[in-house]
Amino acid sequence: MKTSRSASEPRLSRTRQPDSMSVEDWQASLRRQFGREQPFTLERQGTEPEFVVINPQSKGRYRVAMRGMKPGDNYCSCPDFATNDLGTCKHIEFTLAKLLARRDGKVLARGFQPSYSEVYLHYAGARQLRFRAGTECPPTLAKKGAAMFSGRSDLAVELDAFLRAAQKVGHEVRCYDDARAFLAEQRDAERRRKVFAEAYPKGMKSAALRKLLKVPLYPYQAEGALFAATAGRALIGDEMGLGKTIQALAAAELLGRHCGAERVLVVCPTSLKHQWQREIARFSGREGQVIHGLRAARQQQWADVSEQGGWAKITNYETLARDLNLINAWAPDVVIVDEAQRIKNWNTVAAHALKRIVSPYAIVLTGTPLQNRLEELISIVQFVDQHRLGPTWRLLHEHQVRDESGRVVGYRDLDRIGATLAPVMLRRRKAEVLDQLPERVDNTLFVPMTEAQLVHHTENGETVRRIVQRWRKTGFLSDADQRRLTCAMQNMRMSCNSTYLLDHDTDHGIKADELMTLLEELFEQSDAKVVVFSQWVRTHELIIRRLKSRGWGHVLFHGGVPGDGRPALIDRFHDDPQCRVFLSTDAGGIGLNLQHAAATVVNMDLPWNPAVLEQRIGRVYRLGQRKSVQVVNFVAQGTIEEGMLSVLAFKKSLFAGVLDGGESEVFLQGTRLSKFMEAVDEVTGAMGAAESAEPAPDEREPAPSDAVQAAAAPPDPWAPLVDAGLGLLQVLTQRDADGLGSLGASIERDPQSGRDMLKFPLPQPQTVQRLAEALGGLLAGLGAKRQP
Repeated sequence: MKTSRSASEPRLSRTRQPDSMSVEDWQASLRRQFGREQPFTLERQGTEPEFVVINPQSKGRYRVAMRGMKPGDNYCSCPDFATNDLGTCKHIEFTLAKLLARRDGKVLARGFQPSYSEVYLHYAGARQLRFRAGTECPPTLAKKGAAMFSGRSDLAVELDAFLRAAQKVGHEVRCYDDARAFLAEQRDAERRRKVFAEAYPKGMKSAALRKLLKVPLYPYQAEGALFAATAGRALIGDEMGLGKTIQALAAAELLGRHCGAERVLVVCPTSLKHQWQREIARFSGREGQVIHGLRAARQQQWADVSEQGGWAKITNYETLARDLNLINAWAPDVVIVDEAQRIKNWNTVAAHALKRIVSPYAIVLTGTPLQNRLEELISIVQFVDQHRLGPTWRLLHEHQVRDESGRVVGYRDLDRIGATLAPVMLRRRKAEVLDQLPERVDNTLFVPMTEAQLVHHTENGETVRRIVQRWRKTGFLSDADQRRLTCAMQNMRMSCNSTYLLDHDTDHGIKADELMTLLEELFEQSDAKVVVFSQWVRTHELIIRRLKSRGWGHVLFHGGVPGDGRPALIDRFHDDPQCRVFLSTDAGGIGLNLQHAAATVVNMDLPWNPAVLEQRIGRVYRLGQRKSVQVVNFVAQGTIEEGMLSVLAFKKSLFAGVLDGGESEVFLQGTRLSKFMEAVDEVTGAMGAAESAEPAPDEREPAPSDAVQAAAAPPDPWAPLVDAGLGLLQVLTQRDADGLGSLGASIERDPQSGRDMLKFPLPQPQTVQRLAEALGGLLAGLGAKRQP
C-alpha cells in the first residue's frame, strides 16, 4: 500500500527549486515525497529496528537500519544513500513513514538506544566516522570515543586500539562494514603512496620503470602508469595516440608486483577484444583470454583459473549484465575500462552492471571524458570514485547555467571540477609531450565482421577454391578463370569494409562506425584534422553519410575529380577550420602535401602493395611535419585482410626489392620473386577466426571466436592466397614511369559501360602451376576443416 502524502504539504517539482528552500532541503524533501508514494514492501529483520525494503518492480532489496529521526542517524544500502550526502534516501523515508504510521514516532524521536556501542559511517555531508555510546558503555570509554570520533577521518591505527580497549573492559562495540571499508581505503592509499615512493624515488625518471614491460615506456607513459597505480582507481584521459593501453598495462603490472594484484579484467567494445589480447602479449608477455560464446561457454571461461585461463580476461560491455555473477565470482583485482565514454549514460544496462563489479583497483581509459554534458563525466568518474565529485545534485546545482525555463544553456566554474579530479584523473595533450613522442606511431585496429559480410566473404572464397581445384586438375587457367579469380579476391576485400561495396544498397559493416568513434576522440582537439584513405569511393560514401550527420566538414579526392578542381579541394582542407576530414582514394596518395594540415592518417583498407601504403602515409608523414604522426589501420579480423597484414609485415624490404626490380620481375617472374614466394610459404601468422559482430540468437551478443590470437601460432593459411592476390593484382598498383606497357598490360575503355578495364597477359605456365599448387593446398585444407 502506498503511504499517502499529507494534504498540507505542497507537491515539489523535481526540476525547479522552491525559492523558500535551500538546495539541500529541496533534495531531501524530494526523496521524502517520492519515498512515501512508493508501493515498497517492508520486512523487519530480528528484534532490532532493522528492515529490508523491497522494490516490487525492480526486485531490488535494500537493508535499512533505523536509529533516529535526524539526517545521518539511519543507514540504507542503496547507492543513492551512499553518495547523496543527505543522510537519507527514498527507502529510509518510506520506512520512517511506515513506522510513524504505527505510532513509533516517540521511539524514533528518542533514538534507538541499545546496550552496545557503535562505530558507524555518517553520510550527511562529508563522510565521517562517528561513535554512538550504548546504554552500558563505561563512562571513560564513552568520553574517549566522543573525543576520538569528533569529525576526524585518519583513525585507522587509533580505531584498532580503541576496539581493544573496549574488549578489555568487556563492552561490545560494533564497527560496521562500511566504516571498516572506509578506513581500509585510507590505509591502503597511504600504503601505496609509501611503497611506490620508495620503489621509484625518481618518479617517472626511475630507471626501473623503463624495464617494466617488454617495450620501454616514454617518460609521460611512466608517469601515467605510476599515477594510476598510486591512486589505485584512476582515469587516464590522454589524447588519442599517447598510449593509454600501455599505461594501463604498466599500472596493472605495478599493482601486481607491489600490491598483490593477480587478476585483470579488461572491459572494452567488442571490436577491440582481440586487439587487447594482442597488446597484452606484445607489451607484457602475458596471456589474455577473450571471453566469447554463449552462456555455457562463457561460464567455463570465467571459471578457468589456470595459466591457460590467462592473466587477464577480456570481455565486452554487452555481456557485463548477464555475466555479473560470474565476474564477481572470478573476483578481479584490477578492472581496466577502455573507451569508457560507452558508460557516459548512467541509465544504460552496461553502466549499471560495470558499477556493480567489485574490485580494489580500476583504471579507466577515455580520450573524451566530457563530450556534451557534465552528467557524462559524472557517470564515468563515479566508477572510479563514487564520492570524488560529491552528490550529482550539488555538482549540477553549482555548475549548470539554466535559462528562465529551466533549460541547461551552459556550465560555470569548471576549473574547480578539474582541481577536484586531479588526484584521480590525468589528461595530457600531444602538444604537452611532443618532445617525448616518436615521429610516427602505427596502430592496427582489428574489427569484427557482421554475419552479412561473412556471407559475401565466404561465398567468394568458395569461388576461389573451385577455380583452384580445376586449375590443379588441368594445369590450365583460362582468361575467364583468371578474371573470376581476381574478381572474387577483390570481393573478399570489399566485403571487409561493408556489404554496400558489393550490393550498393545495404550497409552491414563495422569499420565506418569505428572510424566515427575514433574521430570523436581526435576532434576533442579543436584544430585536429584527419586524412582517410580507402581504395574504394563507396567506402567514402558511407563515411560521408556519417560525417554529415555530425556536422563535420570534409572533402573527397579521387581519380574522377577533374584536374582543375583538385587544388580547390586541397586549399579548403588546409584553410577551412570547419573542414576536418580529407577523404581520398589512392589517386590522392601521389603528389599531395598535407603535412601542414593534418597529423593523422587512417587506412580503411590495406593495399596489396606496401609501397602504396607508404605513399598514403607519406602525404602527411613528410618533410615539414611538426607533429608526431598517428597512423591507424583498420583490419577485418579473421579475413583475407588479416592475412594480407601478416604477409605485408613480413620482410618489407623483400617486397620493396621485388617492386623496385626490373620489369620482368614484377608479375610473378624472376629470381627475386621466386625467393619471395619461398619466403611467404614459411611465414607463420596468427589468423583468428572471423568473429561476427551480430548478436547470437539466445544471448543477443557477438558470436564467438573459435581461435585465440597468440604470439606463437600455426602457419598462416591465408599467406599463399594473399600472395596469389599480390601476384595477380600487383599490376593494378604499378605506376612506374613507363606505365603498364612494359608489362604487356593495357587500360582500355569498355564502349558499352564506359568503364576503364585492365587487360594483361597470363604469366608463364610453370609460374601458373606453382600458384595453383599453393592456392590448392590452402583451400583443400580449409575444405577439410569444414567437414563434420
